[in-house]
Amino acid sequence: MRDRTAVDAIPSHISARNIRYHRRFALLAAMEAKRVLPLFEKECPKDNRPRQAIEAIQAWAQGKRDLGMAEVRKLSLGSHAAARKARTDAAKFAARAAGHAVATWHVPTHAMGVPIYACKAILASRNAPAQSRDARRIKIAGVE
Repeated sequence: MRDRTAVDAIPSHISARNIRYHRRFALLAAMEAKRVLPLFEKECPKDNRPRQAIEAIQAWAQGKRDLGMAEVRKLSLGSHAAARKARTDAAKFAARAAGHAVATWHVPTHAMGVPIYACKAILASRNAPAQSRDARRIKIAGVE
């Protein structure tokens, strides 16, 4: 017979995802990602993948919705795919913030990526011309 661990002592109806700190991290991540979402939506008004990700994690954090791994994965990967399609760095970083916010459901430390991407989105929106750095590199290299 193996020894009981701290995890064994947790009642079966309580999962690690229901710990209030996990939900708090998720809510803060959703709020931060939502703050920069307009930078993405201005460029890609018809692409709602980052918004869906933020709304899903926010609702889960508030106890209004259940999520599962398959849905979280789809929402997170969808946000990152939207980031790859965006032209400007500001839009790319805003979509990545949404992808990390919803991934907080799976691993709480994903929340730490959200303020980093949000700051990068804000800085990029203030400092960059309409085209992304990748586009400028390609142009400089003589490839169009």
